[in-house]
Amino acid sequence: MARMKFICDAERCIECNGCTTACKSEHEVPWGISRRRLVTVNDGVPGERSISVACMHCTDAPCMAVCPVDCFYRTEDQIVLHDKDLCIGCGYCYYACPFGAPQFPQAGAFGLRGKMDKCTYCAGGPEENFSVEEFRKYGRNRIAEGKLPACAEMCSTKALLAGDSAVIAKIYKTRVTTRGKGEELWGWAMAYKVSDKVSDNLGEAKA
Repeated sequence: MARMKFICDAERCIECNGCTTACKSEHEVPWGISRRRLVTVNDGVPGERSISVACMHCTDAPCMAVCPVDCFYRTEDQIVLHDKDLCIGCGYCYYACPFGAPQFPQAGAFGLRGKMDKCTYCAGGPEENFSVEEFRKYGRNRIAEGKLPACAEMCSTKALLAGDSAVIAKIYKTRVTTRGKGEELWGWAMAYKVSDKVSDNLGEAKA
């Protein structure tokens, strides 16, 4: 069974904001809510890189662990969704998420919270597929239509990949290898900063 994930290739991202615009347009996201955003490191200097960030639909999602009303659930494709009817707006998920995915509408100057909103991987919510209520709360259900998330389809340089984790990881690995940086980016040496000799021993032990 597929495990749906996102990968953003920082070498290809040109900071065009096409992904964020596509998300807002596709789901008619309310003002002040950003289900997807761009993060730029070393802005304006050599080595500048940008990456598109949203809910990463974690395998061990911290938002699910801290929610006191269990409004989060996981689909068959391992997409992490939430039920707005159960959400009490406590904000625990906001503080637990390392990606800043959960968003809360600000109802006033002092930060009064409403129902939490986040990236749905274009998979809708617990309501009936293609219903008016589903679109009103969660936006369009492109997954039920057999399509990929709008953000990934809109990406002009294909920096943002979406789909089965095994497939998109293979695509990204091929890109890294053909750039001439070699397999070291996927080995133990990169992960643990160890010497080549130790890396080979670890690789043999793992095999």
